[in-house]
Amino acid sequence: MSDRSTGLGPSRVVAVLGPTNTGKTHLAVERMLGHASGMIGLPLRLLAREIYDRIVARVGKARVALITGEEKILPDRPAFFVCTVEAMPLERSVDFLAVDEIQLAADPERGHVFTHRLLHARGRHETMFLGAGTMVPLVRRLVPDVEFQARERFSVLTYAGSEKLTRLPRRSAVVAFSTDQVYAIAELIRRQKGGAAVVMGSLSPRTRNAQVELFQSGEVDYLVATDAVGMGLNMDVDHVAFAGMRKFDGRRTRWLHAHEVGQIAGRAGRHLRDGTWGVTGECQEPDEELVEQVAEHRFDPVEQAEWRNGKLDFDSLKDLLRSLSVTPGRAGLRLTEPALDETLLRRAATDEDVARIARSRGALMRLWDACQLPDFQKTTLDDHARLSKEIFHALTSGRGRLSEDWIAPRFAAVDRDDGQIDQLSARLSGVRTLAYIAQRPDWLERPKAWREQTRALEDRLSDVLHERLTARFVDRRTTALMRSLNDRPDLDVEVSDAGEVSIEGAVVGRLDGVRFDAETGASALEDRTLRAAARRAVGPEVARRLGRLAADGDEAFAVTPAGEVLWRGEIAGRVVNDDPFRPRVRLLGELGPEAARRRAERRLEAWLAAETGRALRDLRRLKDAVERGAIKGLPRGIAFRLIEAGGMIDRREVERDLAALSQAERRTIRAFAIRVGAHTVWLPGALKPRARTLAQAFAANVRIPAGAGGALRPLPEPAPGARALSAYGLRAVGGFAIPVEALERLAELKREAGKADLSDAALSELGWSAAELKAVLAALRTPRAQQPDRPGKAPRPVKDSPFAALAALTAPPAPVRRKRPRRKPAERA
Repeated sequence: MSDRSTGLGPSRVVAVLGPTNTGKTHLAVERMLGHASGMIGLPLRLLAREIYDRIVARVGKARVALITGEEKILPDRPAFFVCTVEAMPLERSVDFLAVDEIQLAADPERGHVFTHRLLHARGRHETMFLGAGTMVPLVRRLVPDVEFQARERFSVLTYAGSEKLTRLPRRSAVVAFSTDQVYAIAELIRRQKGGAAVVMGSLSPRTRNAQVELFQSGEVDYLVATDAVGMGLNMDVDHVAFAGMRKFDGRRTRWLHAHEVGQIAGRAGRHLRDGTWGVTGECQEPDEELVEQVAEHRFDPVEQAEWRNGKLDFDSLKDLLRSLSVTPGRAGLRLTEPALDETLLRRAATDEDVARIARSRGALMRLWDACQLPDFQKTTLDDHARLSKEIFHALTSGRGRLSEDWIAPRFAAVDRDDGQIDQLSARLSGVRTLAYIAQRPDWLERPKAWREQTRALEDRLSDVLHERLTARFVDRRTTALMRSLNDRPDLDVEVSDAGEVSIEGAVVGRLDGVRFDAETGASALEDRTLRAAARRAVGPEVARRLGRLAADGDEAFAVTPAGEVLWRGEIAGRVVNDDPFRPRVRLLGELGPEAARRRAERRLEAWLAAETGRALRDLRRLKDAVERGAIKGLPRGIAFRLIEAGGMIDRREVERDLAALSQAERRTIRAFAIRVGAHTVWLPGALKPRARTLAQAFAANVRIPAGAGGALRPLPEPAPGARALSAYGLRAVGGFAIPVEALERLAELKREAGKADLSDAALSELGWSAAELKAVLAALRTPRAQQPDRPGKAPRPVKDSPFAALAALTAPPAPVRRKRPRRKPAERA
């Protein structure tokens, strides 16, 4: 669209050049909407979709068209056209025309397209070119009648230095230059910070917008992107961190130019909010000169623009190739290196079959159209050339179009939404190729139907890809908690009747009594976040419960045989010592003020001490009597043994004392509820269920074998102590743990049987086998002298052993007995 073609005289041409965050694109949109019709060309399909949605919100869908290589939305009578620069329909005449990021005219890969628009694309009344200030000298040289409008950045951009990835501030964008690096950085941020959104130029607009919304909404505080983020994508970024400063530009890997660094770093800060930039990871710090250039927006001017002849000669294949090699012949322009379409054309020219077909002007134009197919799938040059050749042959065949049999299987191959991120991305690239083909109405038999199908498939795959990216790189629960912790002074905490704790609607754990059990996080970050959320949100509730616990009456508490102290039916603490008369309790959990926790702990211990006095009343009374000196003589020794053993001892240990008791002492024994049985001396009160429960709470760390009734239980190794066995009403006899009642019943059955063996009925009553009975009776008959010796008593040496001989040598001499002389009868008389 040249100014001569309009017939209305030259239009006003304005170049709005300056750094990022100057509102250039916003200005162009507002100027366009001030005209009756307009067109704007943008560097990315993603940005085109963003601007399209913005304009539709202002004027409605019926007045706005979207035209990109892979997507066309064309209402019947559009007034405004939003396009990628390559797809601008310059044959349409509009009042206003704008091209964004005009500095891309110097790009080796796409620059010739931007240069063409700079030289030839005009609106009837106004034309606007937007871009970096580095283009001022070149635009002045190439467009003599241009007006310049300088724009100052709204905010200040400063260099913040190098920072580790794990220490980047919130609202940061990390820029990397390969897909693998983007994914690796996003994975690290997920583990350390909860999650990151991912933005790359290869993403579909739908996926990209969904990912950006994660960042814009605050669901994640980090964005990992390629340099596509520098091309006008507006986001609330406070800091830009470069993970590298080398990129592959389509031909080679090179260092970023200073103006490219400024373009990307300039995305930090929004409107009047200042921004910062820096480096991270293994990226080396830039030199001072580069830092100054970015801070002052002072870059070397662009001296030349890429150019390619726009007036191609289709008279013959040879003429077409020659016209592509025409030099610009004008200062400020240079012939661009062969682009992909030219490379494909030159390869096709060596194919005799292609050269034979492409003799007519129409066939040659179709060959050029086929060569301009973009390589969305980033395949090899051979594969892409093969696809281009297939399309050319179909377009020049009898039908003159690609058949249903050609496109249907290719569509079916990508019509799947299973697989991982890379597989979905590859399918989306395949869909973009089919969508590009479907946008050419003269290439397919049913172009409208295939446009609808490819659009629907792209949307579906885009949604699935967004879900996969979010699932891989965003820990939603952790990020939600982190956002709540950072942004809200008062969290919305709910505790259900079952004790389930929810913060901002997310279940984070369970509150049992005064103990909060956070759900196990999938990562160290989630665990830390849950703990932080608990301290801040659940802490006040725990403090209230601790206060109620300390003030509650005795009826609110209970204890279990496992040593758990309950408050209102919930576990509040655990017994941590084995002395029931000096109980110590450890309060569970870690939340709540320390002073409140100490008061609650003391309350549990006070209740447990009182409960011990009630449940173990007989043992407690006996202990008090011994400590006061109320029991003297032989009963005192028996009482002491009972107290040490928890209320139950082997009768043989005190047999001599029992035999020597006087009548008064026997009355003392009975007065303290001590029962003397055939095999055991014990306190019957200690065998009551309440007493056993409490005593077992202080022996909870001892493993006692389970059993029913009077059944024998094998003693574990190491054997439990007498106090632990007493807590369960058991005695250790012959390697078995036997209930006291069973031993006393055995004595009664033996008395009834006399010298006869116990009957089968008696064994059945006891629940023992004959072998077990024999072992128990043998152990009970063993005199104490043959039981394992008590400490301090020397072992008896075995006869004829070396130790017996040694004992004979070291033994003290036996006393000599003198024989008294026998007296004679007379003397006896």
